[in-house]
Amino acid sequence: MSLLDILYYPDPQLRKIAAPVANVDGRVAGLVDNMLETMYHAPGIGLAATQINVHERIVVIDVSDEGDSPLVLINPELLASDGSAETQEGCLSIPGIYETITRPSDVRIAGLDREGNPFEMDADGILAVCIQHEIDHLDGKLFVDYLSPLKRNRIRKKMIKAAREREEDEFDDDE
Repeated sequence: MSLLDILYYPDPQLRKIAAPVANVDGRVAGLVDNMLETMYHAPGIGLAATQINVHERIVVIDVSDEGDSPLVLINPELLASDGSAETQEGCLSIPGIYETITRPSDVRIAGLDREGNPFEMDADGILAVCIQHEIDHLDGKLFVDYLSPLKRNRIRKKMIKAAREREEDEFDDDE
């Protein structure tokens, strides 16, 4: 397994809409393993393939305290949602930024598991929020899109500055 590079906002690749996975095979299983390793290492509770510049509808999630309950969603589809909850969200593609977002509190989804078997499930709480957040990634949407244009622009500027600083640090390391 290997760690994958996570794209950072405002990288335009994060806006690409992911294509459905046509065939769940060994390549997809390997990608899922690498995504899980990357997510745990980051550390995070969810990672969409879009965030690693792979534009396929694959998501990995683990909201357990122990980090030992991975959920794999291939071609996830939101079937129903209900309720409303305000939750503070963050994102591996927007490190260090947390904002309160309102989303449905309960969801029903369908998708394929790691072996390509179809399933449906209900989720609530942080799992429901995480599922919606990651499906948004597959649709080219980020949690900052739920914020006011002023807040979104401020975050964008902060992320561009952080990217410049990372590049300078890498340049200094190369000397």
